[in-house]
Amino acid sequence: MSTFNRAPLNEEAVQQALVRLDGWTFENDAIHRTFLFSTFREAMSFMVRVGFEAEALDHHPELTNVYNRVRVSLNTHDADNKVTELDAELARRINHFSWI
Repeated sequence: MSTFNRAPLNEEAVQQALVRLDGWTFENDAIHRTFLFSTFREAMSFMVRVGFEAEALDHHPELTNVYNRVRVSLNTHDADNKVTELDAELARRINHFSWI
């Protein structure tokens, strides 16, 4: 289990986190980013990689896929579906391994 804080961040703290999270936006109590790949196969491999990172943190995102597009949405169910440090950490890890 991860040691990241699961307490909800206020909007100012979310905005501060987004400064360090290229491509992510805050909307409807979650942070989101859409990734566009060349092929469906690349999109699916990315989703699998996200799954491994999510499992390592015991934190599971909402993933939506249409052909070569993957949308990732993060918030913490244990924190009344608000954004936490754990969400920011998973977003940081996703940005780190993303090849787009």
